[in-house]
Parts: sequence; C-alpha cells; structure tokens
Amino acid sequence: MRRENGALELGGCALPEFAEEYGTPIFVMDRADLRGRANVWATAMAEEFWDGYGMAGGDAFYAGKAFLCADVIRTVSECGMGIDTASLGELTLALRAGAEPRMVGLHGNNKTDVEVETALNALNAAGERTGIARIFLDSPWEVTQVESIAARLGVVAPVMVRVKTGIHAGGNEYIATSHEDQKFGVSVAGGEAIAVAEAVLASEHLELRGFHNHIGSQINGTEAFEAAARIVMDLRAELAERTGVCVPEIDLGGGVGIAYTGADPEPTSPVVVARALATIVREESGAAGLPVPHVSVEPGRSIIGPTMVTLYRVGAIKDVIIDEGGTQRRYVSIDGGMSDNIRPALYGAHYTATVANRHVEGPLMRCRVVGKHCESGDIVVHDVDLPADLRAGDLLAVPATGAYGRSMASNYNLLTRPGVLVVEEGQAQWALRPETLEDIFATDPCLR
Repeated sequence: MRRENGALELGGCALPEFAEEYGTPIFVMDRADLRGRANVWATAMAEEFWDGYGMAGGDAFYAGKAFLCADVIRTVSECGMGIDTASLGELTLALRAGAEPRMVGLHGNNKTDVEVETALNALNAAGERTGIARIFLDSPWEVTQVESIAARLGVVAPVMVRVKTGIHAGGNEYIATSHEDQKFGVSVAGGEAIAVAEAVLASEHLELRGFHNHIGSQINGTEAFEAAARIVMDLRAELAERTGVCVPEIDLGGGVGIAYTGADPEPTSPVVVARALATIVREESGAAGLPVPHVSVEPGRSIIGPTMVTLYRVGAIKDVIIDEGGTQRRYVSIDGGMSDNIRPALYGAHYTATVANRHVEGPLMRCRVVGKHCESGDIVVHDVDLPADLRAGDLLAVPATGAYGRSMASNYNLLTRPGVLVVEEGQAQWALRPETLEDIFATDPCLR
C-alpha cells in the first residue's frame, strides 16, 4: 500500500526509510506473506492426502534453491514444511538452522561424497544420528556412490530415484527439467528408471523409498503436473509387478508459477494443484490394485517469490533514438542490476517497477530499467511506464524478486550483494546483512 505521502509500505514499514538508513539496493521480505504461503501449501497437501480420504498423507518441502537463509528455514518449518537442498551449503544451513532431518532432502546431479556423508550423519534434536529423510539418486553411478558411503558408515540410506518422464514444461528451456535431453534424472521411457530401482532393491545399504519427478518451473495450470503424475504412478505399478515391491512414496516436485507483471496469468492455487494430484494418485492406485503412496511436492518460487521486493535508487536517465523514425527509448539506470537479478539476462524474464518514494502523477513514459554493470544485457525491467518527471534520487521498487534474486546474486564488477531485510508488523530485522567490500576482499590473500 501507499502512505499519504506516496511512500510504499510493506509489512507496516515505509520502504524509503530503509533506503535512507541502509542504502540500496536492498531486498525487503514480508514474513507474514511468507508464512501465509507456506501454510497454504502445507495445509493443502495435508488435507488433500488426509488418510480419512483413503490417502497415505502428503507433505510440502520448500525448495531451498529459490532462496535460503535461517529465517526462511525456521518460518516454513514452523508451518509444517520440509526443506529440499541441493548442495553442501544448503544442507548444512538447513540442519544448523534447526530443520528436522526427517524433513530434509538432498538433490543434485553430481553429489560429492562429503554431501552424502553429511546427509547420512545428520543428527536429530536429541543428538541421535538419524540421517535426513531422503537422498535423490540422479544417475546409475550414484547408486554405487551412496551405497558405498552408507556401507562405510554402517547405515542404510533412504533414497528416491529421480526420473524424467518426457514431459516438457516450464517458462524457459533452461528451467524445463524432465524432457530427455537434459542432465537431471534417469529415463522412464528407456527402462533406465526401472533398472536403477532394481539396483537399489538389490543393495544391502540402500532403502528404496520411491520415485521423484520435477518437470520444470514457472508452470501455470495442472495439466502437465497431472500427466507427469500418471507416468510416475505407472512406473510404480510396473516396479511392483516386476519385483513385488510397492514403494511407499512418490515426490512430484515443484514448479508452480507466479505473476511477475500485470500481463501474467493468475497463478494456479496450491489447493487446485494438490487436489488434481490427489485425484490422479487415487485413480492410478485403484486401477493398479496398489495402496496409495505418501505424496510430497517441492514448491519454492510460489512461496518465496511474491514475498520480496527489491528497492533501487535511480541514477542516470537518458533518452535514446532507437530507429530511423526517431522513436525514443528512455533508459533509467539503477544502482544494482544483473548482480542481484540475473533472471532477465539469463531467461529473458519480465518484471515491472514502480516509484517507491512519492506519488506518481502526471504523464508517463515507456522506460527500460537497466543496471550499472558492463553488459548491454544488464536489464532489470525491459519495458515499464514510469513518470515522465522521474529523476535521479527517486526510488524504484521491483516486486516478486524473492525467488532466485538473492540466491543467484553475484559479485560481478565487484559489486556487493544486497542484504535481505525482513519486515513484519512494523518491525524490521536482517535475515541476511548486506555484504561489504571487506567481505569480498577477505578472500584475497594478497590483501591481508
């Protein structure tokens, strides 16, 4: 909302005050919004897969790759969500922040031995070595790797086989993750998935919990999710027929999209997604004469994405003639850019922006909001109408930057990565403090 003086307010706090006190760029996260979205996902899965409906339970695991810090881990965990990780850093952070190992998963197409060992050695709140809930096997090679490490540690590793179903979905080629020609998972169509599952069943130190599939990201509707769920359920039935083993779980990944601009379609509700998946799982289980599995999903963007805005300060403004007809484009430069939001450059993603420090009055002009990096592709907002009287020193707020903004941030051109300020009920605190130049230079031994 806007205050009477035109200042944007989030979580009961005026954004311009943060810019004055802490500088820009800065990410501002609304914790109440985060909590609400996490609650919806956790509740939708618990209710749609409730055993009173003849189901075997359902969970939502937060996909930490979207954005991870201790504050987020604790908030979503309090809402009943698990945490999915994909690196030693994410896994260690989840465990140190207090996530219960029984609600933590480890992904990755090239896991290191240290990552696997850390997963298997995880301690619960009582200090007992329980290991995490599941390790996702991404290739035949990982069967041998994880089995060897589990044997050395004297434990049995709970694993799920990540499969590619051939479903091509996602907002960009680089975020579609279940078609054949990409690095994740083992093929269902080629019989590799069954072979990997059978290898796991033959292992003394591996426990096959089930199958996993993630089809992509920034997806609207439920059609692609439903198609993938049927393939995974058919694979489960095929394994049961071949081996007599009916795996108790399936994980159907994440990928539900959000709205970045007013031109984007309305996002699909978690309740709609959960209900669609529950319908497929119930039907397919009945048709195969098998018990219903426990079902989990891995939303990330749809939880954290809309909870944040990035606040920038306007610097240079220039009008450029872009064709022989004299068409002008106004370039508005800001004090951040592709180092804090790589998605427009990497995926061609579209965002919008609004003035955050005053009322917008008078005529508007079509603008392109660009960063300060040495790249012509350093664009944050391709096209947006901003006040014709926009001037240096004004503040711009770019919404829906919670997913993959700070998590993919870099120090390109030796810019420092922005901090993440959490707001709630008029109070603010750092979730991640802003980097300083000294943080960057501390890794250079020649400067010690």
